[in-house]
Amino acid sequence: MKNNNRISNEKLKYLKLLARNYHDINTACTEIINLKAILNLPKGTEHFLSDIHGEYEAFNHVLRNASGVVKNYIEEIFGSTLMETDKKNLATLVYYPELRLEVVKRKESNMYDWYKINLFRLIQVCKRVSYKYSRSKVRKAIPAELTYIIEELIHEDSARLYKHEYYNEIINTIVRLNMADKFIIAICNVIHRLAIDHLHVIGDIYDRGEAAEKIMDVLLDYHSLDVQWGNHDISWMGASSGSIACICNVIRVSCKYCNLNTIEESYGINLIPLATFAMEKYKDDECTLFMPSLDGKEKNLAEKILVSKMHKAITVIQFKIEAQTILRNPEFKMNHRILIDKINFSDGTVEIDGKKYTLSDSYFPTIDTENPIALSDEEADLIEKIQQSFIHSEKLHQHVRFLFNKGSMYKIYNSNLLLHGCVPLNSDGSFRTINISGKDYGGKALFDKFEEIARSGFYAKCGTTERIKGQDYMWYLWCGPCSPLYGKDKMTTFERYFIDDKNLHHEEKDYYYNLTNNEDVCISILKEFGLSELNSHIINGHVPVKVVKGESPVKANGKLLVIDGGFAKAYQSVTGIAGYTLICNSKGLVLASHEPFSSTIEAVEQEKDIISSTNFLEHNSGVKMVSDTDVGREIKERINDLEELVEAYNSGLIKEYAE
Repeated sequence: MKNNNRISNEKLKYLKLLARNYHDINTACTEIINLKAILNLPKGTEHFLSDIHGEYEAFNHVLRNASGVVKNYIEEIFGSTLMETDKKNLATLVYYPELRLEVVKRKESNMYDWYKINLFRLIQVCKRVSYKYSRSKVRKAIPAELTYIIEELIHEDSARLYKHEYYNEIINTIVRLNMADKFIIAICNVIHRLAIDHLHVIGDIYDRGEAAEKIMDVLLDYHSLDVQWGNHDISWMGASSGSIACICNVIRVSCKYCNLNTIEESYGINLIPLATFAMEKYKDDECTLFMPSLDGKEKNLAEKILVSKMHKAITVIQFKIEAQTILRNPEFKMNHRILIDKINFSDGTVEIDGKKYTLSDSYFPTIDTENPIALSDEEADLIEKIQQSFIHSEKLHQHVRFLFNKGSMYKIYNSNLLLHGCVPLNSDGSFRTINISGKDYGGKALFDKFEEIARSGFYAKCGTTERIKGQDYMWYLWCGPCSPLYGKDKMTTFERYFIDDKNLHHEEKDYYYNLTNNEDVCISILKEFGLSELNSHIINGHVPVKVVKGESPVKANGKLLVIDGGFAKAYQSVTGIAGYTLICNSKGLVLASHEPFSSTIEAVEQEKDIISSTNFLEHNSGVKMVSDTDVGREIKERINDLEELVEAYNSGLIKEYAE
């Protein structure tokens, strides 16, 4: 403890504020004892997910089964004492208690016995999952009105003398009072909460799948998490802030994957003006190249035709807006990506890098051949209406504000560097730079600068240069050649739509993706972000790991872990699996790979779980404790402050007082 004569005025002010919560020596000492005890518990389990891409049902199931951890607990507890069907029934009940109870009530003739048996089994699972946490933490996971009884069930040993009858009577009374459903649901939710202590979402929540907003609703209420922005996320964040380029991109991608319900129904954004405009301007155009990718979605022909026309209309507008964005930001160095003004409208060709290519679609009724990048009056009016809808969507604004509050360009957590895409590198492994407002930024400084600018695009005052610049940079982060969220030299959207030559569809990956197979390069990146080479890892997603072609998510002797395994159905034929989860617990690092998920209905009705296989990547030399984590360091600082408060009380520098 420090000598009180040396306590600064600022420190004394802080200790007086701390004294409001710990008003005497006893309360401060009690908290010190509690915190020191917590330091000696095993660390909680972290889960890492990436590239969820709107696949709500698969995402939701992985959270509920904790990537197979819950099933493993059931196996550990019951082993050969339960039949496989009973263990499967119990697992499904844990995952979906409300839905599973409905099924059981339709089929089970003796609910009284079923309740007693399953309450007992659930309590055993809850005991197992809560063993590494303090009673205080477990208590916080339980609904207040059920806290006393559930704590008694979890912490009491029914085998102790005179406790068996006490324990059984609690369960019998719960069933007799028709409280069993409520208790089952509460216990299952406690299991969900404690099985995953902290969740890391490493980017790309949005696009492709059809229920990104449901994923966001789950994350909003999640007990402990962080988010690293992906390029698809930043596009939606830019759209919510009012960036027209990002708005066009969000609508275009939603049209491409026929996910307009997210925009229209979930976020309440009116796209009728776009539909009306598209049907008028492209009434004589079949828009064959713009037919949406359905990925199993059931849509009638009329709906597909309407979406295809909307798709083409917004794509053409997007190319115009992007050209304007590039021209007002010369530091982007992307003028070569303006291709709409390279079209020869008389012969239906486009010139790229000095060579002419025939366009596969040359019907452009809304382009002024004299000024191809200019919006028509109708387009300008249309975009203004849609922009206002995006800006004033309360639910989208809530979700995006959450991404700003809980998210960032990167995260350093428990000696791991978490980022979505890449750290831009030159061919020699040095950090690639971009000039922003007259200053070069690379490595960690580039990430920090991009984040600062992106935040200004959302938070700066409307209409200011700062806000407009921030919105433009959010679009750059979507597709720019030095964007850590994108990681490629260009996004060949124009070429993929209008040119058949697949050589022009190629997008060259940043040097990062090859060079990080080298352990020394990964170590240099870790050091750039202030991390030691020992026990540190880079964890990213973004680029699907093609397991079917023999690719591995583990690179550079385990220094780099790429966990995009294809949650999005659009990628699963390429990856050969349906997603990865990285699990970091007190024993080490575990990688879980998942098979495709059928549906929640089949999971509940037919008890179809996700088939997952796990592989231990790294064993800790001993059990990792809370004291070894970032949370542990914060607790130690808190203990130090409380010890100084106790010393101040003992010396009379601060008076004790009763509440």
